[in-house]
Amino acid sequence: MPWQLLLEQVRYAGRYATPEEGERALRAVLTVLGGQLSDKESAELARLLPREAGQLLVAQPSLVEPLSAPAFVAAVAFRLAPTTSPQARWAASTVLALVAQHAGRPLTRRLLAKLPPGHAVLFGQSGFTPTAAAA
Repeated sequence: MPWQLLLEQVRYAGRYATPEEGERALRAVLTVLGGQLSDKESAELARLLPREAGQLLVAQPSLVEPLSAPAFVAAVAFRLAPTTSPQARWAASTVLALVAQHAGRPLTRRLLAKLPPGHAVLFGQSGFTPTAAAA
């Protein structure tokens, strides 16, 4: 998939007024997400996304412990400053739901099983529970 197509998907799904707004949200969320994943998970997800998106994921050092969902949104808000928490949550949900679509259900479930509770709704997977991932 080309980078421009992913940008258009983010712009459309997020109802951003300009391509630049959508790109800014995409870059912020992928940068924060890259720090939440192991090197293996980042590389696996990066292979499914445009090269530019994959580079954002794998360029981030993995955190010792992933952020909680509220802290994830706060980190996105910091990268999008000045912005509000609801705007950052919108950006995170928009981008992560698209990432989940491109990643597919099995990879998305594996990622969610390794992230702290609360991330599923950001990925558009509100019915996810860790026990459901094992089934």
